[in-house]
Amino acid sequence: MVARMKILIIEDDLEAAAYLAKAFREAGIVSDHASDGESGLFMASENSYDVLVVDRMLPRRDGLSVITELRRKDIHTPVLILSALGQVDDRVTGLRAGGDDYLPKPYAFNELLARVEVLGRRKGTPEQDMVYRVGDLELDRLSHSVRRQGKEIPLQPREFRLLEYLMKNAGQVVTRTMLLENVWDYHFDPQTNVIDVHVSRLRSKIEKDFDVPLLRTVRGAGYMIKDDRAPA
Repeated sequence: MVARMKILIIEDDLEAAAYLAKAFREAGIVSDHASDGESGLFMASENSYDVLVVDRMLPRRDGLSVITELRRKDIHTPVLILSALGQVDDRVTGLRAGGDDYLPKPYAFNELLARVEVLGRRKGTPEQDMVYRVGDLELDRLSHSVRRQGKEIPLQPREFRLLEYLMKNAGQVVTRTMLLENVWDYHFDPQTNVIDVHVSRLRSKIEKDFDVPLLRTVRGAGYMIKDDRAPA
């Protein structure tokens, strides 16, 4: 049994979802629930989970589409697909869409639990890519935490994604278009100051009470995070 594991159940059958949540809780696993594909995609994108348990047939957005979009966003949380479609071709399709495991319905919960525990021990990305560092600022993608000089800095989900993307591209100019597409999932300019507002809030949080500024605005180009004390 995996202690303190946190999973997301994306299941439109509320009775089945309630049963799974109760059974996982009794096994020592914390779970959140989304009742449709759009909500599940949002929650899986905005929060950190060890495993996603995804029903294939979902309203608003089907399960395979959810998985495909998560992989496109470079989110590699392990996924267990649940489906009444259990033929070989169905399983192959699910795995090729980005699923890590596929369990046909009906199933025994003990088998589901064992598969979730196995997936929970996997690393979605290499360990060295789980932590980003710029100077004395550290972002841990696994624990979803940010620290500077050892002091934890609480961030809202969108602020975390913004900082994560900036730190992933540390030392490089990140344009507004890049941020709109990779942090907000917009493929058009909404003509608002949403980026400026979030950058300002983020800058205040990661630079307040610290001597060295890290996040800069590059006029006419975008933004960059860099420690000037580090070698170029």
